[in-house]
Amino acid sequence: MQDPLQLLDIPSLLSDEERDIQATVAAFLAEHVRPHVASWFEEGVLPRELARELGKLGVLGMHLEGYGCAGTSALAYGLACLELEAVDSGIRSFVSVQGSLSMFSIWKYGSEEQKQEWLPRLAAGEAIGCFGLTEPDFGSNPSGMRTRAVRNGADWVLDGTKMWITNGGLADVATVWARTEEGIRGFLVPRGTPGFSTRDIKNKLSMRASVTSELVLEGVRLPESARLPLATSLRAPLSCLNEARFGIVFGAVGAARDCVQAALGYAGTRVQFDRPIAGFQLTQRKLAAMSVQVNNAMLLALHLARLKEAGTLKPEQISVGKYNNVEAAIAIARESRTILGANGISSEYSPLRHANNLESVLTYEGTSDIHLLSIGHALTGIAAFR
Repeated sequence: MQDPLQLLDIPSLLSDEERDIQATVAAFLAEHVRPHVASWFEEGVLPRELARELGKLGVLGMHLEGYGCAGTSALAYGLACLELEAVDSGIRSFVSVQGSLSMFSIWKYGSEEQKQEWLPRLAAGEAIGCFGLTEPDFGSNPSGMRTRAVRNGADWVLDGTKMWITNGGLADVATVWARTEEGIRGFLVPRGTPGFSTRDIKNKLSMRASVTSELVLEGVRLPESARLPLATSLRAPLSCLNEARFGIVFGAVGAARDCVQAALGYAGTRVQFDRPIAGFQLTQRKLAAMSVQVNNAMLLALHLARLKEAGTLKPEQISVGKYNNVEAAIAIARESRTILGANGISSEYSPLRHANNLESVLTYEGTSDIHLLSIGHALTGIAAFR
């Protein structure tokens, strides 16, 4: 069995169109990305030109309507995220931040002029976006942000620092969230604006095939037209995060599936004691348990996609998916590495790279602890983090 999702015949739950979209994304990645991603990870780079290729593929903002976006279903977007993260979390993160954070913030909360200016270019990969919410001292508590926007005549002046921003060093436009006298507001900050600079974070042990940066705003002057007019509270950036977390629910399944596939392939050809190690009971126990976990995670992802398409998906349900699937994926990555033995620490095999990446996925877009508190709040009605 080449794909552990065949165990429960998961593909039969998809429509022909959904399977075609998934297969198209997988084929593109197999040809253009998978052969290079291990070296990108080792070198700590993500080629900027990949953005245009992903734009041609149609996956940037693919779940949005209009402005050059594909307008696919939530499930189709999820399946694309699955295939992207099956190759590397950094590739899926690029697409998630571009589409579900940068583009979604403009699509949902921007003016028509802002949409016309940025969305077609972002969808085509001609421009790259990032999303500046997290700060050096405020990750899980974004309401404590210190970045401020102060009115100065007809303009706004922004001062502050954002940290751990995916795509920051590549971005042509940053959606930056700041505190104002009226509350949290969002602003579009184009690269080249005086006072705006980025610094890439080096020496990462995780998400190395991804650009992660610090954003610095020092007296950045912006016109009123740079403000996202429909973003009027902290709920706006949090809603964008829910869009990105939905992609992670599927992406984690992709990473886990790729790890099991690597372990299955290796166990079938690695001979010890005169037989393939796939024939030993302990190895089969690992492969069977991991495959059951992958299928369970995929069924949960499919259920959440159907809820999202019906317009009934709740934030705590996304928390269930993000918490469960990422925790399962990182456990599967580590277990798969044990089947590969010493060869598992080589970049020739993906499980340890996935495990390293998933350490970041475990933390960003809400840590596992925060998602458990979100679930706990839904269960008890008591907000434990306030």
